[in-house]
Amino acid sequence: MNETTGSYINEARSAVHSGEGAQYNFYVQAAASRLREQASRRPLAIALADRAHLQRRFVPPPRLQQARQLLHGSFAVLLNGLPGSGRRSAALMLLHELSDVAGSLHELPDTSDDTTTSPLDLRDVNAGDRLLLDLSEVDESRYLAIQEELSDFRSHLVRQGAHAVVVLPHHLSYLLRDDLRHLTVDIGRPSAKRLFVRHLRCEDITPPADELSGPELAAYLARAPLRDVAALADRVKRFRDSGGADEGFTHWLAKSLAVAADHSVRVAADISAEQNGRRRALLLSLAMFHGTAPSTVLQAANGLLKALGHPPDTTPRLEHSDLHAELSAIGAEILPSGHVQFRIQGYDQAVRNHFWTFLPDIRRQLRDWFSACLTQTGSDQSERGDAVSRYSEQGLRTNRPEDLAWLAKQWTLPTARAELLPDASQILALGLADDQHGRFFRQQIYDWSKDTATSAGLRRVLILVCSEAMARSHPDQALVRLHHLARRTSGPVGEDARRAVVELARADNRLYRRMLDRLSSGIAQGYWDVDFDLFLLLAEPVRLIRSRTVRSSLASGWAGVFSRPPDYWSTRATLWFDACCDVRYRDPVLDVLATASAMNVRTSCRLYRLAVDWSRVEAGETAGREETVSGLLLKINTAQGLEPYSHAV
Repeated sequence: MNETTGSYINEARSAVHSGEGAQYNFYVQAAASRLREQASRRPLAIALADRAHLQRRFVPPPRLQQARQLLHGSFAVLLNGLPGSGRRSAALMLLHELSDVAGSLHELPDTSDDTTTSPLDLRDVNAGDRLLLDLSEVDESRYLAIQEELSDFRSHLVRQGAHAVVVLPHHLSYLLRDDLRHLTVDIGRPSAKRLFVRHLRCEDITPPADELSGPELAAYLARAPLRDVAALADRVKRFRDSGGADEGFTHWLAKSLAVAADHSVRVAADISAEQNGRRRALLLSLAMFHGTAPSTVLQAANGLLKALGHPPDTTPRLEHSDLHAELSAIGAEILPSGHVQFRIQGYDQAVRNHFWTFLPDIRRQLRDWFSACLTQTGSDQSERGDAVSRYSEQGLRTNRPEDLAWLAKQWTLPTARAELLPDASQILALGLADDQHGRFFRQQIYDWSKDTATSAGLRRVLILVCSEAMARSHPDQALVRLHHLARRTSGPVGEDARRAVVELARADNRLYRRMLDRLSSGIAQGYWDVDFDLFLLLAEPVRLIRSRTVRSSLASGWAGVFSRPPDYWSTRATLWFDACCDVRYRDPVLDVLATASAMNVRTSCRLYRLAVDWSRVEAGETAGREETVSGLLLKINTAQGLEPYSHAV
């Protein structure tokens, strides 16, 4: 497919640095690398490359054709279905199939940012757009408010030739209005086995049919959500690529199923039988820091006992079993690398699930303990990343997103060590990527970006997370948050924020228009000096200059800039004069400049004098420069209501 006007960004690549020396630079780069690796493991399927990736692996669910016909005929369709049935993927594929001649494919914001009062902002819809609105985890009040506006929103879609697919919250099906039922399609669950095979074939794995007919695989596919089916195929690929190419598919599949096996009953029995608090602490510590050095596990276990108020053991140390014996007693083994893990694959996952599920009264202490562990342990970046992923999974699974936000804030305090910066970035990115709690983190980041009390460390992390994570799935919201950070942050971190928001706005025509509109409004209000700087960095004399709305934003922005001393804007205005040498852009560029300067005679005179000086510079062809100067004078006179001398009576 060819994404042209309004094409969607694939990745945000804004340059980010801390400006506080090599140490921070190193950890900022480590954080960015960790976020990119995380994004590659879980495509968010909004960017074109992600959608193409999804399309190759997509298996149409039942009644998708009905939804497709409804979308073409009514410009909107509402998808309902059980969680785990692939509703969001189906919605994206419906939109991906539509023509991309005009407009772009993007997701509508799910938070009310800044002055947005309506749940559905018509300004988010341009001609030919393909829009996704995911309400799968929305609350009751917002769901009812959006339904109130869907009729008018759909009428706007028809006028713009745009299409929208709305993913409905299945748990709120009883609140669906009767007048929207004719737009609703209940999709079914596609064949999990077909999906598994499709994912394998995309990785050049083509097992014979008899190797796919085992009862263990069939039982897993019957109960697993589709995202877990895809994850199973990914594990098969990883086992193949990790040196097991000669072992064959049957072996890869067996190891993959072992990782995914449900050991909850066994773990519950083991923990119930183990009355020793120290061994229970070792169990959870190893589960959280699986595959690390024994000393890391021991340090974590001692920290857990302290966090939970266990009294110290006064027995002399040499009368205790050594760590090797203690680890063996809980079913662990020491690898040749010196790292420790459970003998049974997937046992660590079941241990974590058990503690967070059946000891809900200690979740806050577990949060504090994990924070202390990352602060104190000397594990490398890879081990820290694995531990953060494990903790985040449990916090999100047990509906405690605020614990993840608290950790990110703690790890970025002025007193926190720089090595925690990648951990804070990762934990927020994992929250953003969560289907159920992503909106919580987008709202939290919005609140932080506007709070002047937000620490410099957290601002640095927010710039990274917005640029590398949020921009992939919700670029509009990332743009808003980066803009707030740019306005409220000074020094090197503020420079990073300004660079990031400009790079994101430049990456997409729709975002470029939106940012120009934000800047022109901000300049008119005069609250933020940085908006003037951002406008001069972003505004281009040629890009979308034939768009009436873009010219209006540019003229409004330049009008504010012209209120500053000429030394502030003359260099940039000269570049705009350079663009006028191309006759295709001369009239619209001069229209913008003349309109912007017309309200102030002194400004008009200064702009005209600058143009005259520019025209006299030795730079090759002069006819175009003279025509630019005369054209500017004519347009300034017209904008000020002055007729040319030849027309005067």
